[in-house]
Amino acid sequence: MSKLSLATGIALLSTGLLAGAFGYGAVNVAATFDVVPLDVRLTFHTALMQRNGVVMQSAMALAAISSLALAFLSRERPRQLAGVATALVVTSFLVARFGNVPINGRIKVWAATSAPADHAAILDQWETYNVIRTIAALTAFVLVIAVSRMKVADRVLTPARQMSRPA
Repeated sequence: MSKLSLATGIALLSTGLLAGAFGYGAVNVAATFDVVPLDVRLTFHTALMQRNGVVMQSAMALAAISSLALAFLSRERPRQLAGVATALVVTSFLVARFGNVPINGRIKVWAATSAPADHAAILDQWETYNVIRTIAALTAFVLVIAVSRMKVADRVLTPARQMSRPA
């Protein structure tokens, strides 16, 4: 197995897991937050973030590193797409780190005490950040899929191109 094939496989797996985790969270968990009582949301949110931190950070790191490796090992259009995928994974990390995580810290305090009067606006802001990081991760996954399909097409077309060359 070539380095390029390995990088492609790991990038597909890691960006897919990242997009899937964020997607599930956006479609199911965040939507559920909106229909349960505030105290339940705060308690569950706090517990989820305690478990989620290491898993999501690891997924984001692996997705970024493997997408970057894919970019370095690729050429032309696939390199550009893999580079954009890397930037999108980094964007999802930065949005999470500087958007969601600080709000998670506030939510942890609210779960132990009480939520402030403007809690709804802050929770809406958390959800906006969640949508942004989810879209970034999903788009990165789609781009890595596109790169992998280009690689397959190259392998199929390359022998045909070589046979059609004049001797």
